[in-house]
This record gives sequence, C-alpha cells and structure tokens, in this order.
Amino acid sequence: MPDAPALNLLVFGGGYLGEAAALEAVRRGGRAVATARDPERRRALEAEGIAALDPADAAALKTALEAASAVLITAPPDAQGCPALRALAPLAGDAWPDWIGYVSSTAVYGDRAGGWVFEDGPLNAANLEGARRVRAERDWLDGAQGMGLTVQIFRLPGVYGPGRNVVERLRDGSARLVRKPGQIFNRIHVDDVVSGLFASMARPRPGAAYNLTDDEPAASDVVMEWTAARMGLPRPPEVDWTDDSVSEAMRRFYLDSKRVSNARAKAELDWRPRYPTWREGLAALLDAPPPLRLVG
Repeated sequence: MPDAPALNLLVFGGGYLGEAAALEAVRRGGRAVATARDPERRRALEAEGIAALDPADAAALKTALEAASAVLITAPPDAQGCPALRALAPLAGDAWPDWIGYVSSTAVYGDRAGGWVFEDGPLNAANLEGARRVRAERDWLDGAQGMGLTVQIFRLPGVYGPGRNVVERLRDGSARLVRKPGQIFNRIHVDDVVSGLFASMARPRPGAAYNLTDDEPAASDVVMEWTAARMGLPRPPEVDWTDDSVSEAMRRFYLDSKRVSNARAKAELDWRPRYPTWREGLAALLDAPPPLRLVG
C-alpha cells in the first residue's frame, strides 16, 4: 500500500495547545503553520520548527489554508463569534480540507451540581466564556452543514502540562489552596488532548462533539494537597475562591461543578489518555527536570 500523504496542519491560534498540536504534526513527519498576532510569539514558534504567520495577513493565510490537509482552531471566541471562522470563511472557497477541528470548552455545559455530563446533553453555559463557546460551536456546525465540511468539536476542561501546572506554582510559591465544598471538575494533560485530536484525524466524523477529559474529576484542594505532600512541601496558604490571588481563568472553573464523561471519545476514536487521572499526569511532571530559568 502507498504511504499516506504527510499531514499539513494549519493551526489558528498558536498558543499553548496550538503549539503542542503543531509540534506533534512536525514530529510525525508533516508540516505545521500556526497563527499568532504577536511578532515575538511568531519568532518563538519558528524557533520550534513551526511556520508562523499573522492572522491579519490574508494572503499568507489563504496560501496556508489552500495547502492544509487539516485545520485546527484553538483561538477563543470573542464578542463577535469565532475569529477563525471570520478570517477563514472569506478565503476558503472550495479549499477547505478534509478535517476541521474546533476546540471548545466543557464550560458549555454549565453547572451540574456535581452530576455527570455527556456530549448529547443540554448546553447551559453559566458564564460569558461558555456562552461564547456555545455560539462558536453552533456557527461552525451550521457552516459545516451548508458547505459540506467535516467539522468536529472538542470540549476540554482545564488543560495542564509542562509550563502550566500546579507543580510549578508550588515551586515558585504562588500556589494557593482553594476550597469550595462540593465543587469538582475534570482536567486533561496537553499530551492527551493532542493524541485525541490526532485520533480524530484518523477517524473523522462530521458534526461529532467529543469530551477530551481525564477519567477522574476531583476537587482542586485535593489535588493541591496531594501534590504538596508528594513534593515534601507544606500546604500553601488557604484562600477563598473569590480572592484576588485566584486568577480569573481559575475562578471560572469554580463557578461550575460537574463530572465530564469521555466515553464517546474512547469508543469512537479508540483513544485512551496516557494520564488517566491527575495523579499520573502530575507524577510525570514531578519526575521531569524543572525548567531552566534565565537569571539577569
């Protein structure tokens, strides 16, 4: 059998997850282009072997889209909807690739008082971010129906991994122990998100939505206390979840309490998280050498 053509991935949104997905495409022998508005960010992507472009450069974006065999959208929506859809739709014509993945959030489900949620359940976003995600999902799926596109939706909880995790906050002293009785949520290691995305590329299903999450939702304070104990550190200062020291991004997680099922992704994509719970994921980060920090 002839070898499959190399993947040519266009990532709209070269942030933390977008960079990880682009690097995986390169690792697999393909090519990756990622968008970034900030020139310094584009230089950083280029240094990693990822072609980078300004999303405002319509000519360069059109060329990248025409060459792409897959498009991944990781840029968050704004008040006007999905910036990727606004930028790409006028340029595409008949050039849309066979796989389009839109990264959404489990915030679309809203608060379920600790109950389980599944992809075919109601979307009851309880905050502005979640409401914008619901709209962006709908816009992509409606557009896909009208243009015959293969769009898949991926709903993610809090993403952690190298450079973005509780281990580093404990090391640098910025961690806080946040308690909110009854509150529980899932997490996902960035490597497991990427493996789920590539599993979908191998098994595209138009219009499908997948929860890419770990197997064990847990309260934030449980995770923090376990990690501190594993590192031999005292528990960090305890604060209320509304305290100014808790980031706005983290505070959004405390608005909702739910357990998110990943059964559909496992069944349809033959996907299994390498780090099925936060324990395995954080243990791997603890075992890794700490990142180099430049001084001066």
